[in-house]
Amino acid sequence: MDGSEVIRTSATATAACRTSCSSGSGLAAVPTTVVASAQSTTVTTTTVTAVADPPFSLHHEQSLDWADGLLTLPREVEEGNVEYKRKLVNPTPLRLEHLITQMKWRLGEGHGECIYEIGVDDDGSPCGLSDEDLAASLATVRTMCASLSADMCVVQERPGRQGKIVELLIRQHSKGALIDIRVAVIGNVDAGKSTMIGVLTTGRLDNGRGLVRAAVMNHKHEIETGRTSSISQQIIGFDSNGLSVNDRHCNLRLLTWPEIVQESTKLVTFIDLAGHEKYISTTIHGLSSHTPDYSCIMIGSNAGVTKMTQEHMIVAVGLKVPMYIVVTKVDMCPPNILEETMALISTKLRQMRKTGFVVRSREHAVTASKQIPNDTVVPIFLVSNVTGVGFDNLKLFLNLLPVRELWASGHQLPAQFQIEANYVVAGIGTIVSGVCQGGTIRANQVLLLGPDNNGNFQRTVIKSIQYKRTNVLQITAGQSASLALKKVKRKEITKGMMLLDPSMNPQALWEFDAEVLVLFHSTTVKVNYQPFVHCGVVRQCCKIVRIHEGDILRSGERAMVTFRFVYHPAYVVEGTRLIFRDGRAKGIGKVVRANPKFASPENARGLPPAENGRGPPPAENGRGPPPAENERGPPPAENGKAPAASENGRGPPENGRGGPPGDGRGVS
Repeated sequence: MDGSEVIRTSATATAACRTSCSSGSGLAAVPTTVVASAQSTTVTTTTVTAVADPPFSLHHEQSLDWADGLLTLPREVEEGNVEYKRKLVNPTPLRLEHLITQMKWRLGEGHGECIYEIGVDDDGSPCGLSDEDLAASLATVRTMCASLSADMCVVQERPGRQGKIVELLIRQHSKGALIDIRVAVIGNVDAGKSTMIGVLTTGRLDNGRGLVRAAVMNHKHEIETGRTSSISQQIIGFDSNGLSVNDRHCNLRLLTWPEIVQESTKLVTFIDLAGHEKYISTTIHGLSSHTPDYSCIMIGSNAGVTKMTQEHMIVAVGLKVPMYIVVTKVDMCPPNILEETMALISTKLRQMRKTGFVVRSREHAVTASKQIPNDTVVPIFLVSNVTGVGFDNLKLFLNLLPVRELWASGHQLPAQFQIEANYVVAGIGTIVSGVCQGGTIRANQVLLLGPDNNGNFQRTVIKSIQYKRTNVLQITAGQSASLALKKVKRKEITKGMMLLDPSMNPQALWEFDAEVLVLFHSTTVKVNYQPFVHCGVVRQCCKIVRIHEGDILRSGERAMVTFRFVYHPAYVVEGTRLIFRDGRAKGIGKVVRANPKFASPENARGLPPAENGRGPPPAENGRGPPPAENERGPPPAENGKAPAASENGRGPPENGRGGPPGDGRGVS
């Protein structure tokens, strides 16, 4: 089946999906297209079995084998949160104790959740179990879960050689540290980003005129115009059984954040970003500083892939944020327009060397959730905010999203907190909000706040911590929170600041080396080129002072360059991804060297700092020489334009403004 047939199949299936968001006519993808048709589909009361050529791996980025319509998984590995069990029938007490210890290890690897494949050998063979053995095995798993304060739910059921295979989701009850997934929602204006977030977090459908988005937006003008101009956050919670907490009592009232946190074991935080072109700087800053685990690309089915949609996709790919696509407004889009939109999505994904996969059933949602961390497969959901089509699969996908390994090693690091915003609360003082990048931050802990415009750090004490508007005693790496600081004024907090453990002995840098790729530039990039750089929470104009290989860079070329901050030093961490832009020109890169020798202006620029402590004299920072020496002429007292100033600095005495009154007409 060629690409055009695939897209036509997609449009036809979309029309069929409008009647039910949990239709059993699932489609499996093929390696190089967005969607493919299944060879056969069998629907029963307990499971939906789609026999098709599998498009990609389910576990550990290895290839899967489909033989006789049965799925063979890759061999089990010791690390990770996936466990295979042939059967668990009446284990001895000693064996049961060993199984409980093993489950505890898997839960730790998955940060509180794990997957059990019952009826599968260690080599991945789909053996299957009879109904009696399967019931006994599930009873054993329930006993194991009870001893670890965890719950079990059946994710999917599929056939094996000798019976059935069941995939289980094991999730521990909340003990203060919830599983926290952050999803940045981006896309073109009017794609329905805020509306989709409102439907997910309120449990209510939209009326087609912006009913639910009012609960998401921050400002009155956003509600009136329907366009987001700021960064807002909303949460959806899932309990240990995988059910949405937000849907409870949604017909009576909306749950508050503390209520959602209390009843949930897993949270998904949506970061709603602006889609209009004039807010592109805010959108890039939100993607860079909020450190999202995943990105959701919203595309209106009637508008297609617009210029801003492509811009946002490029930023997500540049920051190495795995993404999935949600195509909205399928209830009002003609089939031929939807066909064109799907074809364009397929083209753009192929250009980015990614494979699209349309999710049309529960089984596809499970498959997509396991593949998205690999950042090679892009799940595609077709939804309607008015009719609710596709939201069941989307919620299941969000419930199964795994924690990225980005934070696995962060718990052993010293405390690091990235400040995104600051404000003042009466009676409490200065509050900063952001993401914990490493270690554990506790109440009454002493941290270093900085760097300021002079590159200095000051000691402060964490008075209290709020996580999702709930008071907590500590937060760990990967969690976003708000911290109350002691004896710090709001005016002392500037952009690019962090809270760091004193043992790190942090230093602010003027220069850093980065490996960059120029995505687009109308001419060439040379030394002294000054783009605007987004690097974590740091957003500042930088100057390229050296290109290590060659003298110029053109579109599509890579090189190692040295950036110098123009206005003040900043704290930069090696390995952080960055985006630089200047008008339509843009590029991506990664910090490869943040050397302490660049920590002072003396070493970075070869000159002592200026007397005001804000860096070297203006003549050396690329902004021009001092006023007395530049092209505007000698000092005012000598160029004939005005007499010397009086002693009070307000003008000559003769003009009546700085000394004794004269004739009121200036100089005699």
